[in-house]
Amino acid sequence: MGPVNTSEGRFAPGAIWTIVVLMATASLMSLNETVLGVALKTLREDLELPLTSIQWVVSVFPLTMAVVVPTTGYLLVRFTERQVFVAATALFATGALACALSPGFMVLVGGRVLQAAGTALTMPLLMTTVMRLVPSTHRGSVIGMITVVTAVAPALGPTVGGIVLDSLGWRWLFWLALPLMAKVITIGAIKFRPGHTPSATPLDVLSVPLAAPGFGGLLYGLSTIGEDAEGTVTTPTVTAVLVGVGALAGFIARQVRLQRSGRALLDLGVLTHRRFAVAVGIVALLFTCMMAVTSVLLPLYLQTVLARSTTVSGLVMLPGGLAMGLLGPLVGRLYDRFGARVLVLPGAGLTTVALGLFASLGAETQLWRVVMTHLLLMAGVGTMMTPLNTYALSSLPDHLYSHGSAILTTIQQVAGAFGIALFATIATLASANSEVATDVTGFRAAFTIMAVIGVAALALALLVDRPAGPHARTDHGRPGR
Repeated sequence: MGPVNTSEGRFAPGAIWTIVVLMATASLMSLNETVLGVALKTLREDLELPLTSIQWVVSVFPLTMAVVVPTTGYLLVRFTERQVFVAATALFATGALACALSPGFMVLVGGRVLQAAGTALTMPLLMTTVMRLVPSTHRGSVIGMITVVTAVAPALGPTVGGIVLDSLGWRWLFWLALPLMAKVITIGAIKFRPGHTPSATPLDVLSVPLAAPGFGGLLYGLSTIGEDAEGTVTTPTVTAVLVGVGALAGFIARQVRLQRSGRALLDLGVLTHRRFAVAVGIVALLFTCMMAVTSVLLPLYLQTVLARSTTVSGLVMLPGGLAMGLLGPLVGRLYDRFGARVLVLPGAGLTTVALGLFASLGAETQLWRVVMTHLLLMAGVGTMMTPLNTYALSSLPDHLYSHGSAILTTIQQVAGAFGIALFATIATLASANSEVATDVTGFRAAFTIMAVIGVAALALALLVDRPAGPHARTDHGRPGR
């Protein structure tokens, strides 16, 4: 199956079924990324471990994705889409089975690593397939739906997790994923069609082992800062941070060197494009806060401070997830007509206000106020994500699309993992003198710092101008630049 003839505006044969299968797979995997957020309190009690250790069950997911995603550009050239799909779903299913059967913490984390590796292969595969098979006149709508999958599914994870956790227990969060994944694999085996012929492209074997200790060292060092009740910075913590900084510096230097000959695992030259760099900066700030709120802080605040059940905790976040789902297609159409700036600026404003409201929550806060604050946050983020992704990729030449997509995905996952570790540590340290593991003082401290980050995102949003997309129009009716 060859690439679509975009000038004729027709989908390639089998393209719709292939994209539907990939979107269903991505939806299930994205949902699983945050489904354990409401289970942290239960896992902390069952496994008798501190929050700064238990949070790795969540943060290892985006961390693993950040390590694997940079290799997807190579894998999607070296292998067919069908082969990558089979590998991704097999990894995810094996990880779910390991988590369901895990006898302890280490096996549980290992299973999450396998699940994350499968997810990391699927997300770039989905975007690459859309670019190859979807005519340019329909890409806006399709990318809008992809944004729904990648943003709403994680937002709905706590709701689904809370219901399952109260009814069946945390292991069923993984058992229930297995039959769904089996169905997706079966349909994919029948309907999935390869879109290109693989080529024997060399892989730079030094880039991947530089990325893993780079991201892992930094995040491990950050998370261990809060393990001591007095916040003492220990030798292992300093060592982990230094190793991480050194490995990341080596990774970046190697990519800069390799991109001169066109052999970079991740072409960092995309960051020299102003629009792409601005969009990436805003996305990084958004995910630093959003993933920490959705995956860790808000579920724990509801369960430990307001003493709500896991089901209620999940339902509190349901309206926000639905809001993002409803906004996705609408925002995509508005972007095609008006450009990015008129959407990103108000979205950044809403996000900043919501983070400020989170900082004012207390032990006596009424539940409806928490629901409305989370709804406002997700509406703000949902207004920005589709325009930012499209704005960023539209600024790049065709041959850098795959690298731009990989970097966007990597930044999202790294920022998410960084935010989870950072704000879990801040909440723990701010509650160090409390009789409970994390009290309202810790949550307020974390949310206050998030509000400052929201202001930074709003300031950066002022640099967003009109997009370079094919449907964007200037005030004079000509295509925007």
